[in-house]
Amino acid sequence: MNNILKNLLIIIGLCSVVALTTAAISCGDNSESTNDSTFVVSKQIYMPTEATLFGERVPLEYYEVAESLERELLVNTFYQSQTTMILKYMHRFFPTIDSILAKNGIPSDFKYLAVAESGLRVNISPKGAAGFWQIIETTAKQYGLTVTTEIDERYDLEKATEVACKYFKNAYNKFGNWTMVAASYNLGMGGLAKQAGYQKITSFYDLYTNSETGRYVFRILAFKLILENPEKYGYIGITPYPTIKQKIVIVDSAITDLSEFARSQGSNYKMLKSLNPWLREKYLPNKENIPYKIILVEDKERVIR
Repeated sequence: MNNILKNLLIIIGLCSVVALTTAAISCGDNSESTNDSTFVVSKQIYMPTEATLFGERVPLEYYEVAESLERELLVNTFYQSQTTMILKYMHRFFPTIDSILAKNGIPSDFKYLAVAESGLRVNISPKGAAGFWQIIETTAKQYGLTVTTEIDERYDLEKATEVACKYFKNAYNKFGNWTMVAASYNLGMGGLAKQAGYQKITSFYDLYTNSETGRYVFRILAFKLILENPEKYGYIGITPYPTIKQKIVIVDSAITDLSEFARSQGSNYKMLKSLNPWLREKYLPNKENIPYKIILVEDKERVIR
């Protein structure tokens, strides 16, 4: 009798486990189905029939060119958080970049190279490249930027953009077209020239290269297409961040305490450091009396609502 009761209890227990497991799976299926219904990719991503980059025609009739572009459009269209943020704050930086590019005779599309490099953030890469244009220290010094523990002008948007323009001009003299100039910004002039020479080609779209450089130009083009036509890629009703009135102060002497300096200008240390990331310390050494432009936002201008 005891054995019969024991076996009966075991059977009841097993049946309970099976029932609970089935219910859990059913709930999981329902939950997954609900989540899937909120994210539907039911149509092809918008692909232009023709496109230009840096004023140069992109040969989209080549299957591998079209597929390479579509890959970068997919990656960046569905990286919604990054792309949305760029759409919201790009207007704060593009006018400055555009004016410097125009002054130097560089195509306006090169601003999308800065987007591809940094997402318009003053990042530093694992390899030590810094700022919007991701300039390495040796290149920065070669082109006249100051890079010390106290001052790093790779983080100064205007000065770094001027240096990028110098690079673009030098590369154009070497390669003769802007698309190859952009590719060389990723691979280096020497590396690109070696590959182009070996393959006996002058067009980037005919060049076999490493996957990073191979994707690089198409990533720039993808950002151009998305940021110029966000609605075509599903970004509808994105409200840009407001334009903030800035105060420019020119200083040609040392500042021993940047926090005190900011307060004396009606601002604070937080705003000074965020708007002038090229100031790396809490002070500004200036033995040569170089005129530096410091950007500030006064406390009263921070209020947006």
